[in-house]
Amino acid sequence: MNLKQNFFILVFIAGVSINIFAQVNLEDTVRTEKETTRTAESSLAEEEFRRGVQSFYRGAYNESLRQFERTLSYLPGENLVLTWMGKAYYQAGIEGAAIQHWQSAQDAGYGGLLLKNKIEIVRDRRISGMNDSYQQRFTESGSFPGKNNDVIIYSQPVSVLPNSDGSIWIASYGSNELVCFDVNGIVTKRTGGPINGFDRPIDIIRLANGNMIVCEAEGDRLSLLDKNAGFIKYFGQKGRGVGQMVGPQYCAEDSFGNIYVTDFGNSRVDVFDKDGNGLFYFGNKIENAPKKSTAFKGLKSPTGIAVIDDRIFVADSVYGGIYEFDRSGNYIQKLVNERTFSRPECLKTWGKYLLVTDINRIVTVDTDDGALFENARVGNGASALTCAAADKNGNVIVTDFKQNEVYVMSKLSELVGGLFVQIERVISTDFPKVVVEVKVENRKRQSVVGLKSENFYITENKRPCQDVQFLGSANNNDFADITFLIDRSSSMAAYNEQVEQAVREIGKSLDPRTNVKIISAGDIPVIEYSGNKNRLEEFSPLVLKSKFTSNSALDMGIRLAANDLINCEKKRGIIYVTDGTINQNSFTKYGLSDLTAYLNNNSISFTTILVDQQSLSDEVDYITKNTEGSSYYVYRPQGLSGVITDIIDISSGLYQLSFTSLLPTEYGRKYLPLEVETYILNRSGRDETGYYAPLQ
Repeated sequence: MNLKQNFFILVFIAGVSINIFAQVNLEDTVRTEKETTRTAESSLAEEEFRRGVQSFYRGAYNESLRQFERTLSYLPGENLVLTWMGKAYYQAGIEGAAIQHWQSAQDAGYGGLLLKNKIEIVRDRRISGMNDSYQQRFTESGSFPGKNNDVIIYSQPVSVLPNSDGSIWIASYGSNELVCFDVNGIVTKRTGGPINGFDRPIDIIRLANGNMIVCEAEGDRLSLLDKNAGFIKYFGQKGRGVGQMVGPQYCAEDSFGNIYVTDFGNSRVDVFDKDGNGLFYFGNKIENAPKKSTAFKGLKSPTGIAVIDDRIFVADSVYGGIYEFDRSGNYIQKLVNERTFSRPECLKTWGKYLLVTDINRIVTVDTDDGALFENARVGNGASALTCAAADKNGNVIVTDFKQNEVYVMSKLSELVGGLFVQIERVISTDFPKVVVEVKVENRKRQSVVGLKSENFYITENKRPCQDVQFLGSANNNDFADITFLIDRSSSMAAYNEQVEQAVREIGKSLDPRTNVKIISAGDIPVIEYSGNKNRLEEFSPLVLKSKFTSNSALDMGIRLAANDLINCEKKRGIIYVTDGTINQNSFTKYGLSDLTAYLNNNSISFTTILVDQQSLSDEVDYITKNTEGSSYYVYRPQGLSGVITDIIDISSGLYQLSFTSLLPTEYGRKYLPLEVETYILNRSGRDETGYYAPLQ
């Protein structure tokens, strides 16, 4: 072979390498005089990168990280690979490493404002957490007016009821109806009640069983509706006796199903049981009180009412204060001093806080000490704010009776920084039909629910996609896959009966479609069972293979449980059965923040079942609260059947869409860029990624 032939062969090889390299869109930031070495290795880098992307979309984040590392060994400093490593670290819960890789790419001039915003949001989450919304300023991000040109949509809104799917019900006093809006402000349903209609509806609440109560001020009654707003029956009637009312205003429900109604005409609170039978009333003047602190001059103009941990809070619009009572109607204390408010109206719960509307401002009240924080003010115009309620998307929905308008108020940081949008998975096995899964959250990791096809705009390499279809939302899923994590600490040896009770009782409430695993958290976590719910009815902790130990590795148990759930149903959760204690080796491999991030970033909730009535360790309590989970005592009065319902009710901002790709694939070896933008009212977010078609 002569020199000329060798030259053409080298040019051909280099040309092929450069072509493949261009298809990956990798940009080698390390330029040396050995240009032929770089281009020759780029084909190996391209193959490793393709495998890394595909591993990521399979949920194998550790595997994808290894493949991205090998890609960088061939082509050091490639910005696209650095951003993908950041994505893999983020999904794996190692957010610190994710930020470092994203920052390296940004420092090299890659990613622009999109990458910068992502870094800022993730960094802020790690510092401030997700539960600081109560003491923040809110501003209007959109509104649903009562009139569109000459068409009346509703009249004189008084109260609002947020739904789990992001929609809201409005009680329209002027038009005697309930109107339901979706997140885009589109009316999806309206009802005027039974045949004779509503008579000035003021308040609407949802009961624990899913039904609704509508308070009718002129009708002097309550209407019981089913979850779809179908009429069932009336509660109460006009009068001054037990079970009777004159001008009922607002209402609330306690944990026993009792319904409390502020009775304006009788200056009191009326109480009904869950079947609508009158029980008693309270709020009258207390004379000859044994202590001055227990003296109460009686309600004069009761308006808003709310129940938190069976503590009853009542606002009085004349006195301008808020008072606390127990379930029996006994006066407890003055939570907010009189003349603090000008004219308080509706009270709605927001965690342990009360949301109060006061003519032209919205205030949160801490029910522990009565501390106030002003969240928003609409100015000194002709406004009459009557209700403010937190919706599922982290907004506050406000009704303005005089302006005949409903405001959507968001945190200022949400309007400036926008939504946090992530393309979590691209499924291209049926290429050119491609399915994409998109997760939408606000800056504080709260899921944004209720979005529809019009809220998404999908492009490939900046060109609009064809045949885009909205396939659905995980928030609508009616069952969840569950992994039981059984604590095998030495202290748990005395609680076999409680462990058995917990697993069996929860198992009975599982859907037949549920995939179930049982993992024991001992020295080394062990998968004890994998299958359907049927075997749980015979569960006994005596058959667990893992022995009791003083060095149980809880962190490794959580990690194993989460690994197995990543590719399960879109709603999934870990149920940890424990006595609440930990040992010095519980979190030696993985830190609390990394474990919590791993669960959150993969939409896995963490629920705790306590086998003993003692306090939960701070570490386990932290994971539980920061993954939107809850803690339950195994022998609580209402049982454990509602645990699964609570897990299913956790909001999910994961959406699935499909489109038809028009991009050339180069036999499955070309990296195909993909972009998704999400819009809702005045807020938006965007993410960019890429994928590969199947090899041919």
